Amino acid sequence: MYFNVKRAFYSAAILLRKIDIMAVEIITREDLNEFRKLLLEDIKLLLPPPETKIQKDWLRSSEVRNLLKISPATLQNFRINGTLRFAKIGGIHFYKYEDIVKLLESHFVQ
Repeated sequence: MYFNVKRAFYSAAILLRKIDIMAVEIITREDLNEFRKLLLEDIKLLLPPPETKIQKDWLRSSEVRNLLKISPATLQNFRINGTLRFAKIGGIHFYKYEDIVKLLESHFVQ
């Protein structure tokens, strides 16, 4: 008798495992949309706000060229004719961000 009870208990445990393995949860389109919204909210919390862009006081030549969309020769001409002031340390040219803004404002077309 003890053997039959033990066998029945063992069979029931196997049956419960099979049922547990076979348990299926259906994910609907609404569930996916809700998950997408939650994921996007979490990502937004990790990213800094777009208006908190930190501007450096001094820019290198490559940064100025990228900012103004000009060639190295044009930037060199700006240095030579005094259009844009600069500081040179070693072989690196530095430009004040304020001077670049003034240059753009002085050429503003109304």
